[in-house]
Amino acid sequence: MIVWVNGTFGAGKTSACRELVELLPDSTLYDPEVVGFALRRLLPARRLAEVTDFQDLPAWRRLVPEVAAAMLAEAPGTLVVPMTVLREEYRDEMFGALAARGLTVHHFVLDAEETILRARIAGSEEVPGDPQASERVRRRRYDHLPQYERSKEWLHRDAQVLDTGGLTPRQVAQTLAALVKEGSARCPIVRSTDSAGDTTASAVLFFDERDRVLLVDPVYKPGWEFPGGVVERGEAPTRAAVREAAEELGVDLVPEALRLLAVDWEPRRDQHRGGMRLVYDGGRLSAGQQQELRLPPDELRAWRFVTLAEAAELLSPGRLARLRGALQARQAGVPSYLEAGRPTG
Repeated sequence: MIVWVNGTFGAGKTSACRELVELLPDSTLYDPEVVGFALRRLLPARRLAEVTDFQDLPAWRRLVPEVAAAMLAEAPGTLVVPMTVLREEYRDEMFGALAARGLTVHHFVLDAEETILRARIAGSEEVPGDPQASERVRRRRYDHLPQYERSKEWLHRDAQVLDTGGLTPRQVAQTLAALVKEGSARCPIVRSTDSAGDTTASAVLFFDERDRVLLVDPVYKPGWEFPGGVVERGEAPTRAAVREAAEELGVDLVPEALRLLAVDWEPRRDQHRGGMRLVYDGGRLSAGQQQELRLPPDELRAWRFVTLAEAAELLSPGRLARLRGALQARQAGVPSYLEAGRPTG
């Protein structure tokens, strides 16, 4: 289990988490900053010069879940993680990787009035014995506060928020321990790697009156997607497309109404499984149907219609190539076979 304690500098994450490991049985403190410090020593200076924060390194976002899983394999129990993450796509990427490993994540945000945060930062001695270095660290933390304010919308929607303004670190830890036991901050696990083999998945493309295609924004997974999902054991791909459209959007279809646009073989990449990807045409959604779309909040956070150019800003290269091939097949009226998004033959 992961207890991820988020929030900006001055919120009291580190001190509260040190207290929390004393309250949660079999718990271990895991600070992902250590991963960042290691990368700063390992990566060449030319690469480090390209980023201002180690969180911008894909290697850091990949290693943080890997190290968490490795630590829990060595010392089963609970990992208490004090770590500020203010970019939603980074949270999606790392929490998705944790969910893919079957790890339960409880997400908290410690919050306080800005005046309290500034007072706490001002009173901290960041680098003992070095006043100038401490002042540089404090200045960076002051500069971080506006970014936290901008991130509050998604943070407060995603996590259990705890106001620490009038609480001691021990009181914060006691409250966190009670909330963990209650389970109110538990994030839904939406991805699984129960099977090491490749998968078959079905997607449905819906269109509006301007022939823009509908995309959805999944929770705990970076990037946008087509509506759809993995075909279950013994399930026909067309039936899977119908089921996913109902579960993800509340759109009722019948298999006979679906038209196959493309079959795409997706190669395995790193931790991402490959397999056959079937893309169906679900037709146009009227204005009334669009108003009735219903998203499962534990899986999807938003939907939108986009042009192909707009989709290029939202989809991974592989999915964009698949979409392009499916749209070409729709225009030609003939299904297409693709490999890694590219037509063959």
